[in-house]
Amino acid sequence: MTRLEEAAGLPEGITAAIGFAPENDLPLLLGQITRDQWAQSIVQGLGSGVSLGDAHALAKAFTEADFWADEAVVGLLRQVRKHCPVVLVTNATVWLDEDLAVLGLADLADIVINSSLVGVAKPDHRIYEMAAEQAGVRVDRCLFIDDRQENVDVANELGMTTVLYCAVGGLRESLAVLLNRRSPNALSWASSSGPHAARSSSSALP
Repeated sequence: MTRLEEAAGLPEGITAAIGFAPENDLPLLLGQITRDQWAQSIVQGLGSGVSLGDAHALAKAFTEADFWADEAVVGLLRQVRKHCPVVLVTNATVWLDEDLAVLGLADLADIVINSSLVGVAKPDHRIYEMAAEQAGVRVDRCLFIDDRQENVDVANELGMTTVLYCAVGGLRESLAVLLNRRSPNALSWASSSGPHAARSSSSALP
């Protein structure tokens, strides 16, 4: 992306800023637009400051960019599944299942709450309540871990125990009590904040 933006005479990061702008990103995460429509919104956002060809190339590169998952976080979540169910609560696209399959993570969670399929995105309290209901636990039995403060704040307001994810070491420490138990218990949620990557996690208490 950096090379394409530089070649087009654009500042680094402008394509991502446009793509993730709420007016372009939120309809995608609510399942209201397609990938092609998302790309077109980026082309329009780039405007007359770049040629139409460059705009389309940048939009295509961004919307089809490679994605990844932190292997250390994935490993921790797989350990958690040995002790309790894992629920993935994510602001994601309608092609999330394809992305998870490409990453080899189709079996990472027991339940997936995908914003683009349920029509509600974090930090709307309804998606948290949906997750707790599907998992069959009260919200106050949940430990919610996410990498965005606004998402953590709402979970806290609902009565969940919360952790703001900053690094895998902190996540490991937060899950230590659960992972050291001998008997299965509680609920764990894994949560991602965007359409390209599974980046953070969350869990619940017995």
